[in-house]
Parts: sequence; C-alpha cells; structure tokens
Amino acid sequence: MKTTLACCTRFAGSLLLAGGIALSPVVHAEAVPVSSSLPDSPQPQQQAKVHPEDGQQTKRILGVLPNFRSVSADQVLPPLSPKEKFKLMTQDSFDYSAFAYVGIMAGVGMAQNSYPEFRQGAAGYGRYYWHSFADNVGGNLMSEAVVPTIARQDPRYYTMGHGGLIKRTGYSLSRLVVTRTDSDHRSFNFGEVVGNGAAAGVATLYYPGRERTWTKTGQRWVTSVALDGVSDLIKEFWPDVNHRLFHAH
Repeated sequence: MKTTLACCTRFAGSLLLAGGIALSPVVHAEAVPVSSSLPDSPQPQQQAKVHPEDGQQTKRILGVLPNFRSVSADQVLPPLSPKEKFKLMTQDSFDYSAFAYVGIMAGVGMAQNSYPEFRQGAAGYGRYYWHSFADNVGGNLMSEAVVPTIARQDPRYYTMGHGGLIKRTGYSLSRLVVTRTDSDHRSFNFGEVVGNGAAAGVATLYYPGRERTWTKTGQRWVTSVALDGVSDLIKEFWPDVNHRLFHAH
C-alpha cells in the first residue's frame, strides 16, 4: 500500500509541476504592468487571465484513466439521482482501466509479500487480485453511492480551475472533508470519510484473521482517503496539463 501510495504521489507531483508550468505565464503576465510612453495613445487590452479552456475536464486522463466524476470549472449541473450515483460508481469500478489498476495493486502486494497467507505463484496472485478488486469496488460503492445517497451529497469533484498553484492545491485537498449537498450547500464529506471507513470495516470480513485488527483496518481507511486525495489533485490540474502539453480544446 505504501509503495502504491508513493507512486500515485509522485504522479500527482508531476502533474502539479506541469500545472505550475502551465500557470506560470499567467502569473508572469499579471506581474508586468502595462504602460505607454504616449499618454494620448490607446491603451492595449490586458491579457485575459481566464481562458475558455481553463478547467475543462475530459472523460479520461491521458486517454486511459477514468475521469467520469469530474465537473469542469464554472459548470453548473443538476443534482444526481440515487440511480445516477450508483451508475457513476459502476463506471469507476468496472471500467477496463479498473481491472488493470487492480492488477497493479495485486502485483505490488504480492511483490511485498503483504499477506503471507496468500502465498506466491499464480494462485497467490489470484488471491491478491480478488482481494484488491473487492477493496476497490467496496470503497467506490460506499464512498460514491451508498453514503452520498443517504447523506444527500454530491460525489463528483468540482474543479476550481482558476487561481494559483497553492490556492488550487489547498482547495483540492480540502475536498476530502468538504463537499456539496444535492441542494448545492457545503457539508462535511460523509461519503469520503465515513464511506471509506465503512468499506475498510467490511474488508475485515474477507481478509485473513491476523489482518482483522483495528490497526490494519485503520491503515486501509487512511490509505483509501490518501489515495483519493492524490486522485483529486490529479483531477484538479489535469485540464492545465492537457491544454498546455497536448493543446486540447
């Protein structure tokens, strides 16, 4: 889990660096005053600080990773019905990339011998795989569908898209504890915190006995929340990277 979290953190760091590079021309432009030696001459228009492409999300990141729950900056959408929340959860959990992600998680766990009871070889990898798959589906189910439906909260990520690197990073990380309700108010993010905690608790039912301790459950809980934080950072700065490096509109 630590290795996987470290890899995701490095990936997010790369996107943050690319996002900072993408934002740097705007920051530089704001710092340079516009002046003219001829007082009667028409003043040139200031460079626009916000472009139409800023904060525009795509359905997939790098054409592979699912990005179905991201909302573009300044976009106003109606609330999701319970059916739509479960549909989003299903898209995240059973997309073709999810099977590859679970495969990587299983491989990392097996390489680290995280659960000696699973053993090695093809049979051992199969055990790692289905446990990782159950963790992924369970976490998505509770944090994106069940708890948000009960709490009447919106499980989507609303992109800020405008502002400096530090401001947007703080906003992105704050979404772990703050979210929107279906009535467009702000609320504690029960889906993220309580949902992932519930999923970690359910996981004790199918893990070996030695893994059913409060410590192990807490570790799975914290890891799930931390990975979601990395995911939110990637979502926030993906539009900048996409527009700047790939010239997407």
